[in-house]
Amino acid sequence: CSEGRVGGLDLRWRYKMILPTIASLPLLVSYAGSTTVILPNPFAQVFGRVLELGVIYKVYMCMLSVFCSNSINILAGINGLEVGQSYIIACAVLIHNLNNLSSESGSAHLFSIFFLVPFVFCTLALLRHNFFPSQVFVGDTYCYFAGMTFAVVGVLGHFSKTLLLFFIPQVINFVYSLPQLVGIVFCPRHRLPRFNTETKLLEGIPTNLNLVNLTLLITGPLSERTLCLVLLAFQVVCCGLAFALRYSTYAVLFYED
Repeated sequence: CSEGRVGGLDLRWRYKMILPTIASLPLLVSYAGSTTVILPNPFAQVFGRVLELGVIYKVYMCMLSVFCSNSINILAGINGLEVGQSYIIACAVLIHNLNNLSSESGSAHLFSIFFLVPFVFCTLALLRHNFFPSQVFVGDTYCYFAGMTFAVVGVLGHFSKTLLLFFIPQVINFVYSLPQLVGIVFCPRHRLPRFNTETKLLEGIPTNLNLVNLTLLITGPLSERTLCLVLLAFQVVCCGLAFALRYSTYAVLFYED
């Protein structure tokens, strides 16, 4: 599939799993935070309130790096989508950091802000030229750069679990795409929607398992610009839900150590 190869390098998915894993090793080595998690009831009654995961937590952070570096790349294919979703996620993370500057982990959130402020403004400038009709095509390089940026701030900023809340559309897309990504269902060279030359609209293809096609199957044919706006609006809504959950009475699920 088109999401399964990197630019002109023609890399397959198995290499896209291995390479980010290797690239995440310096990040894991530099991580100096806790490897414990705080469990909510009723799990706390069985395992205790604080559970030490040790090396398992490091494995989780490695998997987070692999997920972030690939999730944006597979939710792609239309003008402005990759850059737009990255901009929205970055703004959400930045708001979360600013809201926690006065907490005990304020220095870690300040570290994240130092990374994200230039990233947000560079991405916004890029979005102006990448949105439909695109004059600049970012390819896979930006997707990996953006994804690893989020992984770095999430891990070293000690809010990796909260970070995943802002990736709800990417998680949905990954789970929905999984049968094709692992080869259970045939994965075509391209998983893009069908362009109807008569109506000038994009039409969803049921056999192409990704969120872009699923959206078109739900809404019906849309123009590329409208489809991108719908998907970005969904990203904004999900980030709003993430904030509602993170700062609700259920926030104990996401307490960072």
